[in-house]
Amino acid sequence: MLKQLEGSQGVAQAVALCRPNIVCAYPISPQTHIVEALGRLVRAGKIEDCEYLNVESEFGAMSVAIGASAAGARAYTATASQGLLFMAEAIYNASGLGLPIVMTVANRAIGAPINIWNDQSDSLSQRDSGWLQLFAEDNQEAVDLHIQAFRIAEELSLPVMVCMDGFVLTHALERMDIPSQEQVDQFLPPYEPRQVLDPEDPVSIGAMVGPEAFTEVRYLAQHRFNTALEVLPRVQEEFAKIFGRRSGGLLSTYRTEDTDIRVIGMGSCIGTIKDSVDELRDEGLNVGVVSLKSFRPFPYDAVREALKGASRVVVIDRTVTPGSRGVLGMEVESALRGTGTAVNTVIAGLGGRAITRHSIKATLKDAAAGKLPDIFFMDLDRELVENQLAREAKTRRSGPAAEEMLKDVGRRSAAQAASK
Repeated sequence: MLKQLEGSQGVAQAVALCRPNIVCAYPISPQTHIVEALGRLVRAGKIEDCEYLNVESEFGAMSVAIGASAAGARAYTATASQGLLFMAEAIYNASGLGLPIVMTVANRAIGAPINIWNDQSDSLSQRDSGWLQLFAEDNQEAVDLHIQAFRIAEELSLPVMVCMDGFVLTHALERMDIPSQEQVDQFLPPYEPRQVLDPEDPVSIGAMVGPEAFTEVRYLAQHRFNTALEVLPRVQEEFAKIFGRRSGGLLSTYRTEDTDIRVIGMGSCIGTIKDSVDELRDEGLNVGVVSLKSFRPFPYDAVREALKGASRVVVIDRTVTPGSRGVLGMEVESALRGTGTAVNTVIAGLGGRAITRHSIKATLKDAAAGKLPDIFFMDLDRELVENQLAREAKTRRSGPAAEEMLKDVGRRSAAQAASK
């Protein structure tokens, strides 16, 4: 059924249709509306056999999800930013135990300094945690990916993060096709756990494993992730047959046929990139787009195939690794190793800064002209940076960088207002 909904409300309705047994919640912006909506649905009796648990922290939320999943329940939670970091120890436990928990990550910047707006540094900081990470391009795909996530998690017995850009998607009103319960039941079978705590058949889950078997445990985790590269496209096809639309999978392409330059990114910025590419092609610049859906497992072969034939690839990266490079950029470079394809990593949209068509078009024109450096911070305010570096060179007690730069922004705004 077509509905005009906030993204968070659409996700909550999709999760409800998946018949979770446990929803454990600790609110943190920008995921709060999801768990609030699920709480109302549980209280109204619209989700059968579901218990809604308010917990004292994000660590508590993941701990409850682990216990519930180990006891044979279909478990769901959601978080963002510092909340994801607070549950990090338990996140590793969930994957190490092979528990098929589904979690929404409403992507938000990590502090300090405090920033509640969107980038993808939170989920990407957990890229080695053993969770699948699926990225939604828009709210319809966010709805669809949550339905697919339960199917994928339970088939592989691995936990899945569904990542959607905070505020940009979670708080945006869009028209979404919310499936019927009959459709979801046809697609998602009742939960049959691979392992379960049962007093009638007692087992240990999470026992200590020494050197004699720990490598083999990790190998099996890698094996399941390799299997996920086959499961994700198959689930995508089965979803399309029932619901009549294609969502998810490993990646999608847009106007990439015979293009010399290709842009790759993930999440909500893809829509803006597509619009920019349409305008650039009208201006004669031959460029296409690759939208990555699965960051973990990273589909190296599929990425290499999607970028084959391009002489230059521009990666739009919504996070950066200090002292190294962009996280997505490093993965793309690894996929293209030995192909001779030039790769430019563009750090963009950090802390909620807008990614505009104007800036994307200018960046891609520079890439086509060979003027783009290997690592480029799009829309960087060099005046702010240079002023702060000058302060630090002048005096040891130069003050906290973020606060000093905010003062510069205030002074500049006041001067601009006075000059009008």
